[in-house]
Amino acid sequence: MDTVILAAGEGTRMRPLTEDRPKPMLPVADRPLLEHTIEAARAAGADRIVLVVGYEADSIRTHFGTEWDGLEIVYVEQPSQEGTADALRVAADHLEGEQFAVLNGDGLYDPQSLRAIYDSGPAVGAYRVDEPSQYGVLELSEDGSRVTGVIEKPEDPPSNLVNTGAYVFPKVAKDWLDVEASERGERELTDVLERACQEVSVAPVEMDQWLDVGRPWDLLAANEWLVKGRSRAIAGNVHPGADLHGTVVVEPGATIKSGVVIEGPVIVREGATIGPNAYVRGTTLVGKDAKIGHSVEIKNSVVMTGTNVAHLSYVGDSVLGPDVNFGAGTVVANLRHDDETVPTTVKGELTDTGRRKYGVVCGPRAKTGINTSLNPGVVLDSDATTEPGEVRRR
Repeated sequence: MDTVILAAGEGTRMRPLTEDRPKPMLPVADRPLLEHTIEAARAAGADRIVLVVGYEADSIRTHFGTEWDGLEIVYVEQPSQEGTADALRVAADHLEGEQFAVLNGDGLYDPQSLRAIYDSGPAVGAYRVDEPSQYGVLELSEDGSRVTGVIEKPEDPPSNLVNTGAYVFPKVAKDWLDVEASERGERELTDVLERACQEVSVAPVEMDQWLDVGRPWDLLAANEWLVKGRSRAIAGNVHPGADLHGTVVVEPGATIKSGVVIEGPVIVREGATIGPNAYVRGTTLVGKDAKIGHSVEIKNSVVMTGTNVAHLSYVGDSVLGPDVNFGAGTVVANLRHDDETVPTTVKGELTDTGRRKYGVVCGPRAKTGINTSLNPGVVLDSDATTEPGEVRRR
């Protein structure tokens, strides 16, 4: 089945991590987020991928090429991001067959559930959540066998099943893409779903796992899901004096020095160096060519390519973008004294992360001076710097 994957957006809620790369190319476990989506689509039954690209499209083209592991990749460009229905419109001429699938490039889907959606089309992926009022909520027929509509962020949700952005549409849906712009000025794919619910029978297929990776703390959740799924594999240079427990992956070309303790699940990518006497725990990704110095502790964090965390530093529940440099003695606070969840700034607005433990987000090339202290929820923009001994509270 032809599968359209929407990967054109700027990912503004993920800033500053998307300052110079598209959100679907952010790292999850040992590969970009989009690669996991394509893998799940192929396992579900996709035989051709149509990638809708836009923002920083060259990085996606360079990574995947026109064929990825035997699967044909076709690219179409959405010149301006006018919504998900508009993204599907630019892809429509490339779609063949009686049905086609549509997925979000920033979504993680478990392959078994996705296969059930492909097999049940026309269909939409549904997922049960505790607070459906924050999502697009599916309306169902009395017997629950059909989707009759979708309501965006309702005050009184008709169900706790939300729309995952995974669809199988009939071929005729290509004629339904000229929809009116919504209140936020975008042409929405949910309007196409509404039309499908009127014209054909659309099945709700409940998914076992799903994650919308929209904001920086979702990147932590994505890694918590997929790093845990790896098998132990030690291929790099590990000093006999290091102590590795649990599910730990050390890729070829990585170096683990004397006195290092790693408690998995942890992935250490090629070219990375840890130690001596460092402590890495929780669910942590240490990216390619990253350097974790003497007596550094990293806990439940994403440390991207080329980042350096110098000696005597602590990083907890944080996302450090590429080529970040933490000066010696930099300490991240990741827990409020009042035990409340940690807020942070997203698109200029203070937003609750919903996480009791949450540290900082640092954009590409951010630098801290020695003995910097960073409070929970701090965001350092790309190329930001701090002074030695500085305390950042927000």
